[in-house]
Amino acid sequence: MLEDQSQNRHSDEPRLPQPHFQWRRHFFPMWVGQAFSLVGSRVVQFALVWWLTRETGSATVLATATIVALVPEIVLGPIAGAYVDRWQRKAVMLLADTTIALASLLLAYLFWIGAVQVGHIYGLLFIRALGGSFHWPAMQSSTSLMVPERHLTRIAGANQTLNGVLTIISPPLGALLLELIPMAAILLVDVGTAILAILPLLFVFVPQPIKKVAAAGAQSVWRDVRVGLAYVRGWPGLMALIGVSLLIKLALTPAFTLLPLLVSDYFRGSAADLAVLQAVSGIGMVAGGLLLSAWGGFKRRIYTAMGGVFVLGLGLLLVGLAPADEFFMAVIGGLVIGLTIPLIDGPIIAILQSTVDPAVQGRVFTVLGSLLALSSPVGLAFAGPTGDLVGVRFWFILASSLCVITGAGMFFLPAMVQIEDQRRRQIEDEGQTTASSPDSIQVSSSE
Repeated sequence: MLEDQSQNRHSDEPRLPQPHFQWRRHFFPMWVGQAFSLVGSRVVQFALVWWLTRETGSATVLATATIVALVPEIVLGPIAGAYVDRWQRKAVMLLADTTIALASLLLAYLFWIGAVQVGHIYGLLFIRALGGSFHWPAMQSSTSLMVPERHLTRIAGANQTLNGVLTIISPPLGALLLELIPMAAILLVDVGTAILAILPLLFVFVPQPIKKVAAAGAQSVWRDVRVGLAYVRGWPGLMALIGVSLLIKLALTPAFTLLPLLVSDYFRGSAADLAVLQAVSGIGMVAGGLLLSAWGGFKRRIYTAMGGVFVLGLGLLLVGLAPADEFFMAVIGGLVIGLTIPLIDGPIIAILQSTVDPAVQGRVFTVLGSLLALSSPVGLAFAGPTGDLVGVRFWFILASSLCVITGAGMFFLPAMVQIEDQRRRQIEDEGQTTASSPDSIQVSSSE
C-alpha cells in the first residue's frame, strides 16, 4: 500500500517503491516514442479528412466521421478504463499501438488496389478511436505514477507544447504529401511511426498499481466501472466541470469538425490554406504549452483553465466573424484558440493526476472522457444538415458565445472554484477507511 501518501504529495519522488527511481530515464523514452507515433497519426488524420472533404464536399459526411470516432469513447470508455486498471498498462499501450498500425496497413492496401470507400475510412477512424480509448488512460495513469507530483503540471504543459508542435508540422506535411505521394504511401507513414512508438516501450519500466487484496482480480468488470462512476459522481467540482464542458462541446465539436468545409466553401481555400490555419493554431499551442511549463499556472489550477475557456471564446469569434476575403482574421483567431488549449487541458489533467488514486485513474479518466463526449454526437447530428443548409460559420459563433458566457460564469460556481480542495478534504476524511478498504492500492514493480 502507498505509505504516507499525504506526506509525499509534494515530494520530488514519484509514488513508486524504489526511493531512487530515475523517472526521467524511463518516462521520456516512452514519451518521445509516442511523439513520433502522433506525427504519423496527425498526418494521416489530415490527409483522410481532406480526402473526405474533396471527394464528398458534405458536412454530413464529416460529422458522421466524427461521430464514428466518438462511439468507442462514449460506449466503451468506462469498460476500457476498468480493464486498464486491471491489466498491465505497458501491455495495453503496446497492443493499442499495434492494432492501430495494422488497421492503417489494411486501409493502405485498399487505397493501393483502388477499392477504398467512405465506409472504409469510417472503419479506420473507429479502430483508431477504439485503440485510443485504451491507450490514452493507460498513458495518463502511468504518467501519474512515473512523474513526481510537483512536475505534473509542467509535464502537462510539455504535452500541450508537443500537441502544438504536431499541429504546426502535421498539416503542412500532410498537404505536401498529398501532392507528392498517393494516399496508400501516406498511410504507411503512420505504420512506420507506430513502430517507433512500440520499440521504446519494450525497454522501459512502466509501474503498475495493484489491488491490496489478492481476491480483487475476481471482482466483476462492471463493479470496477461502477467504482469509477461513483468516484466521479462523489466529486461536486468534477461534476460541475463535466456539466460546463458538455454545454460547450455541444457546439465546439461541430465547429472544429466542419473547419475543412469552412476553409474550402466559405474562404474558397485549398488543403494548403487549411494546413496554414491549423499550423498557426499549433504555434499558439506551443506558446501556451511553453507558458504553462515555465509558469505552472495559478496556484489554484482551475483558475488557469477558466480563463482559458473565456479567451477561447474570443478566438472562436474571430474565426466565425471573419469576412470571406479576410482569411487572415481567421488565422489570428486560430492562433488565439491554439494558445488557450494548453491553458485549459493542462491544469485539468494535472488536477486529476495529482488527486485521483492511481488504482482507479484508468476508470476515472475513461468515465470522464465518456461523459464529456456525450453532447458531441447531439451537436454533430444537427451540424451536418445545418452546415449543408446555412453554412458552418453558425457553429463557430455559437461555440464562441457558450465559451465566453461559461468561462466567466465558472468563477461564480463555488463547486468549480474549490474542485481541488474538495478532493483533498475527501482524501483526509477517508483516512483509515481508505487505507483498509479493498480498493486501497500498492504499486507493483513487476512487469
